[in-house]
Amino acid sequence: MLSNLRPIEIVLILAVIVLLFGAKKLPDMARSLGKSARILKSEAKAMKKEGEADGGATTGTTSEAPSDAAQQTPRTIQAAPGDVTSSRPVAEPNTTNKS
Repeated sequence: MLSNLRPIEIVLILAVIVLLFGAKKLPDMARSLGKSARILKSEAKAMKKEGEADGGATTGTTSEAPSDAAQQTPRTIQAAPGDVTSSRPVAEPNTTNKS
């Protein structure tokens, strides 16, 4: 669908976006979109690393309770490697079920 757009149509779409949102807000919107993409990318990498670590460690073993030190230390998500202002603690659900 996007490959069928001619250059004049792309220019028209960009002009409508500038008219709707204004030239002052577009850089802020682009910056926010970039931060969101970085957060998503870093979280995807972290989930992949956790999956590889958990998959290799639990192969052929029974489920074990997580260590006390891991439960007490909250994880922190950072938007960018040097961006300290947007880091926030993450509350993870307790995965141990006592039946």
